[in-house]
Amino acid sequence: MHRITLPERPDWRTEAEKLGFTFADMYGEPYWDETSAYSFTLAQIENDIEDPSTALHAMCREAVAQVIASESLMQRMDIPRAHWDLVAQSWHDAEPELYGRFDLAYDGNGPAKLLEYNADTPTSLYESASFQWLWFEQQLAARVLPQGADQFNSVHEALVARLAEMFAPDTDIHFAAIADAPEDYATVETMAWAAREAGLGAHYTDLDKIGISPDGQFTDAEDRVIGALFKLYPWEDLLRDPFADKIAASGCRFIEPAWKAILSNKAILPVLWQMFEGHPNLLPAYFEDEAALGRAPDLLAQGYVTKPIFSREGQSVTIHQDGTVLESATARDYDQHPKIVQAYHPLPIFADMRPVIGAWMVGEVCVGMGLREDRSRITQDLSRFKPHFIEG
Repeated sequence: MHRITLPERPDWRTEAEKLGFTFADMYGEPYWDETSAYSFTLAQIENDIEDPSTALHAMCREAVAQVIASESLMQRMDIPRAHWDLVAQSWHDAEPELYGRFDLAYDGNGPAKLLEYNADTPTSLYESASFQWLWFEQQLAARVLPQGADQFNSVHEALVARLAEMFAPDTDIHFAAIADAPEDYATVETMAWAAREAGLGAHYTDLDKIGISPDGQFTDAEDRVIGALFKLYPWEDLLRDPFADKIAASGCRFIEPAWKAILSNKAILPVLWQMFEGHPNLLPAYFEDEAALGRAPDLLAQGYVTKPIFSREGQSVTIHQDGTVLESATARDYDQHPKIVQAYHPLPIFADMRPVIGAWMVGEVCVGMGLREDRSRITQDLSRFKPHFIEG
């Protein structure tokens, strides 16, 4: 694994604008950054990223079954009791999942370590699946990349195939996101593009335009019934929304299914550690009250990270080392939630930058990856996206 300085493509920003990648620069800073890229060997991809991520996902599914069977763990997840049956029934009905993203710490040597699983509403999908592949093709053609190089990226093709498995031909799917959020729109449009290629209908709708018909069905702004909904809106929020009471009787099929509320929750990390303690791809993790009771003495002494079970983009994450706060990202909206404690595993440093690998799951298989990097120890919303390639 290396971070290699490369020339940028001429006029790539113009092309990004034309393609609708309007957030390639944000707040005067680059978000997409192709002044360098990360290179990997095929063995690193297959043995350290792809296969372990697929195995981690299988472990996560085992953990879902255990959580659903345990009232105490459902309480730990802070899932509203009124909707436990909704979550459990979606699992027992084997409602299919579509996608997710593991965030991994990896330096090219030894096993990658799971930092968290974005299993419900992960973004950076467009950058990973589409714009990164365009970069690769153009830089390969320009001989900036070595001949014979490749990229770990079959995300789009996997989404098309998975959607075709999940739905009958010509099924209409609504894709919903918060209005005026370019990154969210790029994610749902990437999904809609895959759906159309899979022979399905695709309609965009703003989240706040979704309503309820007199007979209890969800509808869009044009009063069309929503039979299937891809919602870029986390289950932990939806289950606390008044609309949650209407879900079970609505007849609407949700992507992701309600059981993903368990996997998108950082409380899954101590559950995984309890079930698979010592696994090479896991970091020791505990519920905060367990750690406070002295059940993790080595972790507390060597360095640890506190994380709310619900948070986004590194917010309210605090790194502790040698009895002091090494780094923190505060967000009052998330501070109110229960916390977990995870062993601190420093990110590797390449040219003063710390990368995190986002390993993309489609269905139950790892199909690609994207990287984000930052000078900060905590990857946040403005951390830069970096392309990658596999050495030929």
